[in-house]
Amino acid sequence: MKEILIITNYFPPETGAASNRIFHLAEGLQKHNFTVSVITPLPNYPTGKVFKAYKGCFKCTSKENNISVHRIWIYASNSKNKLLRLIAMLSYSFSLFWFFIWNKIPKTVIIQSPPLLVAFTSVLFLRSKKRKLILNVSDLWPIAGLELGALKKNFSYKLLEKIERFNYKHSNLILGQSNEILNHVTSIFPNKHIFLYRNYPNFEAPKLIQNGSSNGKLKIVYAGLLGVAQGVYKLCNELDYSNIQLHIYGDGAEKQKIEDLIAENRALDIVYHGEVTRQELHKELLNYDITIIPLINRIYGAVPSKIFEYARLGLPMIYFGGGEGENLIKTYSLGWVAKAGDYKHLNTVISKIQVSDLQLKCKKKIQQTSIENFNFNTQLGLLVKKL
Repeated sequence: MKEILIITNYFPPETGAASNRIFHLAEGLQKHNFTVSVITPLPNYPTGKVFKAYKGCFKCTSKENNISVHRIWIYASNSKNKLLRLIAMLSYSFSLFWFFIWNKIPKTVIIQSPPLLVAFTSVLFLRSKKRKLILNVSDLWPIAGLELGALKKNFSYKLLEKIERFNYKHSNLILGQSNEILNHVTSIFPNKHIFLYRNYPNFEAPKLIQNGSSNGKLKIVYAGLLGVAQGVYKLCNELDYSNIQLHIYGDGAEKQKIEDLIAENRALDIVYHGEVTRQELHKELLNYDITIIPLINRIYGAVPSKIFEYARLGLPMIYFGGGEGENLIKTYSLGWVAKAGDYKHLNTVISKIQVSDLQLKCKKKIQQTSIENFNFNTQLGLLVKKL
């Protein structure tokens, strides 16, 4: 059996798209007769604190679904302070370096990026003519940081650009979750080997049901990270609640602001359900008419994994983020699109959606589109041929 190592910042029991993506990749490779091992920090996302079960550990190795998982030390932090976040990334990079010194590393390694510094550490110390490095790029940093307003075009930005290019240059294969990512890579290194690896879900498509509306209102659901990039707090303030009810699931930096808004404005038809497990969430989502996928800014290269997950659940979508994600919604008829950042247009789009547009027939069509076009096992099979 061929050995393969995956280096990632996120892995279960942590929740979220990144954790799910890497877990399914590791599990899928294991089923394709690879001996899979994973290096990841002690679980700390999204709280920025090491989970209770791992507190006091410097490292922890376990066997999970026949996958060897090495959890190593990190100075955990989700602080808005850029210095503390940098220290957190550097601490994980240091732990990786220490791990590389004392452990035998397989000939094939998949490295998750971002974070850029973690990917840089892995590429720097593992590059070898005898080793195949595969860089799995899920977001384009530092470009995304610039578009989110987290970075400015200064010396630090130029340094991150150099790190980004170093990572691409010394990787044998680049996996990108969007065509925009791959176009960016080939604009710098035209001859680089690339592969489109979408974040397709890997769960059994559920049997769909026809749900009833809430007091005649359209039941809209948002589920996911309540972070700055998603802009859910602003969304809550800008929506017209005349004919809709908004339900929210998740956790993140804006959680308290959203809870305070609901408490202080009882007239707003918003229900916050907190955070639930992914399995529980899938069951809950079947009870809603439609979901909304917002981004505060259009981010080049970003394609929310929610698109593929919701399609498999047969859930129609309102996409409010622009870019390649918008094109996917239109191309595969997965729902409705509103102009990124234009809340007036968003409310207009929502006002034209009728509950009759969201009957069981519509949901089954979306689910069938997902099964035919967003197939995890088909995609993985194509990737395996390149490893």
